[in-house]
Amino acid sequence: MNSPQKTVSRRTFAKYWALGIASALISVPHATWANAPENEGFDEDSILKAASDFLGDTTEGLGKVIAKAFKEQGRPSGYIKGEEVAGAATIGLRYGEGQLAFKHGGGSRIFWQGPSIGFDLGGNASKVFVLVYHAHKTEDLLKRFPSVDGSVYYVGGAGVNYQQRDDTILAPIRLGVGLRAGASIGYTHYTLTKTLNPL
Repeated sequence: MNSPQKTVSRRTFAKYWALGIASALISVPHATWANAPENEGFDEDSILKAASDFLGDTTEGLGKVIAKAFKEQGRPSGYIKGEEVAGAATIGLRYGEGQLAFKHGGGSRIFWQGPSIGFDLGGNASKVFVLVYHAHKTEDLLKRFPSVDGSVYYVGGAGVNYQQRDDTILAPIRLGVGLRAGASIGYTHYTLTKTLNPL
C-alpha cells in the first residue's frame, strides 16, 4: 500500500502533467500549412543529403517523407540533428538532444522532453532529423510544441509528424526503431538546458 507521501507526489505529478498538456494544446491554432518563399530556406536536395548522411539511410521511404514535407511546408529555415530515447506504457516520456542549425547561420545545442498519453506501448532509442519552419533564431523554439492531430505520415521505414506552436512548425523525421506503434497526444518542450522534468 502506498504511503500518503507517495500518493500526494503522484497526484501532484499527474495534476501538473495534465495542466501542461492542456496549456500547450489550448495555444495551438488550427494547423495551416503555409509554404515558405522559394528563395528562403534549404532546398530539398540539400535536406535529403543532410538527412541521409546523418540518419545513415538512403531508402526511397526517407525521400518520400522529405518530399511530402516540402510539398506541404515548403523550404525549412533550419533543422536539428539529434538523438532521443522514448518509452511508453499508456503514459509515455521522450527525451532528446541535438544541434540546431539555420540556413542563414546561427543555432545552438538544444534539448527536448515531453509526456504523452494514449494507446501507446514500447520504447526506443534513435537518431532524429527535425525540419524547422518559420523560425530564424534559437529562441523561437524554446516552448512547448503539441503534435498536430492527424499529421503522422509513414512510408518505407521512415516517418514524420508535425508539431506546431503559433507560426513555428517542426517536423521530426525518424527511421525504423525510432517509430513506436500507438496513438497518443502530448507535447514536446524544447530548452537550452538538459532536464529530467518532462513538463
